[in-house]
Amino acid sequence: MTPAQSAQSAPKEPTSLYGGSRNRRVTVRDLAAAKRRGEKWPMLTAYDAMTASVFDESGIPVLLVGDSMGNCHLGYETTVPVTMDEVAMLSAAVVRGTERALVVGDLPFGSYQEGPAQALRHATRLVKEAGVGAVKLEGGERSLPQTELLVSAGIPVMSHLGLTPQSVNAMGYRVQGRSEEDAHTLLRDAKAAQDAGAFAVVLELVPAQLAAEVTRSLHIPTVGIGAGPDTDAQVLVWTDMAGLTPGRMPRFAKQYARMRETLGDAAAAFAEDVAGGSFPQAEHTFS
Repeated sequence: MTPAQSAQSAPKEPTSLYGGSRNRRVTVRDLAAAKRRGEKWPMLTAYDAMTASVFDESGIPVLLVGDSMGNCHLGYETTVPVTMDEVAMLSAAVVRGTERALVVGDLPFGSYQEGPAQALRHATRLVKEAGVGAVKLEGGERSLPQTELLVSAGIPVMSHLGLTPQSVNAMGYRVQGRSEEDAHTLLRDAKAAQDAGAFAVVLELVPAQLAAEVTRSLHIPTVGIGAGPDTDAQVLVWTDMAGLTPGRMPRFAKQYARMRETLGDAAAAFAEDVAGGSFPQAEHTFS
């Protein structure tokens, strides 16, 4: 059989990012191809191997090991206290729990702000130790030298604009880009991130019309969270999506399950069985 005949007889991989099976991981090239096709795709956060495996098996093509782990996994009030050791450990767990998804590791506060050399050192750690396929960092113009160096070193970079949680002490939690000047700055930052080599841009808490304009202006994908329906992709923190997060939900988040209630009911039922002597029974006991 000739090479051409072998290529023709080989099964073709599905072109769609969402769903289907692949014999390799999703790459940034796949995301670029999806942008050209006009295909929208989902992204979720993940912080452990077991949850990541569920999302991977469900066909989620990109998983972000976000510094949101600080709020919803590690018990911090903000993302600021999250350390490189924590991101590296949890990123490695997510990589081990997946086979198909592109895993993106967040560079936490204090791991890249000093400059490009610091960013390269910590991004390299995530690639080498944890096995992530890309990293994410916050900021527009101030992070462009870091982005350029990482990309030149062969590390794919996802940029994060709009509300940047690591800067919560300076900007608070509010929609970004509402004034004409701020909108112009955000659009300029997005184009600059693209020019620096970023493969995608997260837009968080940005007016829908501005997010749509940014999306039309870029040839790389935009990932929205509280940025309206016209971005190329959508991301949610998985505990928000699954209804595990306590308290008031962010306006932009949709609950697709009620896991907090479900887990609470299961724990209460287990406790009642133990207290009442109905667990364990014979089928749970060894002789």
